[in-house]
Amino acid sequence: MKRRPCLIAVSGIAAIIYLLFLNGTVSGYDLTDKFSIGGVIAGAYQYQGVDGDDNMGRGALPFQPEFSFRPTQDDEIFANFGFAAGNGLNAVTDFNLAPWAADLEDDVKDINGRNRDYLLTVWYKHTFEFGENNALGLTGGIIDATAYIDENAYANDEYTQFMNQALVNGPNGFAPSYDIGGAVEWELGSWAIKGVGMNVGENDDGNNYNFFAAQLGYKLNTSLGEGNYRLIGQLTSKEFSDENGDKENLTAAMISFDQELGEILGAWIRFGWQDDKALIDYNTLLSGGLNITGKWYGREADNIGIGYAYLNGEKDFDYAQVAEAYWRVVLNDYFAVTADLQYIRDKYDNSSDDVDGFIGGLRMTAEF
Repeated sequence: MKRRPCLIAVSGIAAIIYLLFLNGTVSGYDLTDKFSIGGVIAGAYQYQGVDGDDNMGRGALPFQPEFSFRPTQDDEIFANFGFAAGNGLNAVTDFNLAPWAADLEDDVKDINGRNRDYLLTVWYKHTFEFGENNALGLTGGIIDATAYIDENAYANDEYTQFMNQALVNGPNGFAPSYDIGGAVEWELGSWAIKGVGMNVGENDDGNNYNFFAAQLGYKLNTSLGEGNYRLIGQLTSKEFSDENGDKENLTAAMISFDQELGEILGAWIRFGWQDDKALIDYNTLLSGGLNITGKWYGREADNIGIGYAYLNGEKDFDYAQVAEAYWRVVLNDYFAVTADLQYIRDKYDNSSDDVDGFIGGLRMTAEF
């Protein structure tokens, strides 16, 4: 029987963990002064409990190795691959938003209709240094728009922070991942300006489209700690269907803030709006939450995250609410385990389609 490449890769994870974590032959994962490797592997099991007979549990195991080559101080060639076993609850859940926003088995195959599997990103970046705290970076290749826009210190990583799609990025936005494009990053003191342009293989209508985004960010340092304040705009070409079957573009604007509030507490917020000329699921988003480090009980590397999102619906949706809390315990320099609990409510125009319930999960992550 022919074995699938993703399962071959997953079967080799134990050997990789041994080489990197236990054997000790790699120091800091810099194989040379120019070549380094890294990545993440995470296993999670989630159980859905809702009214009716749709209670179920599923697991998944994504693995994403990455490779970086720096021929000079100002140049970098980077590649990131994605393999996974299982789709978890994402493929079978009653809820509209993914309970785990990771790239799972179906997500890493035929990416964006390009007939490309497992290769997520590969790009070249050159940085121009103009002086202290003044640098311009130019990147081109197969990129991920969410690596440049809609960042957040406390709600942006599905492997170490919140799991639900509503709290990882703004789901009223539409920043694509893993396709051809370029990015500009200009850092000038406390200010950062970023721009992204991409051509995406196909959307849900099967149409090729262009995507553009810009983000203006400001880093604020106060006696409470560091804060980041961002204004984001997104736009696509006219390749998305409206209710009459005509083509429209997508337009969205968001803000994303995160602020330390001392050594233990941090807070974050996202607010977003999306134009509703095309058929979309949500037109507005309001989300926010708290981050609590484990310093209060003597384990500074641990943290607790509490988040809530409200999304006003379009089409057949009235609204969606997501509340999530997690407790992440760091075991050592590489491994962490997270207990996660989500409450989700999807309200439809037809009340007979309404669904609400809980999803409990356990996630273990190794970063190298």
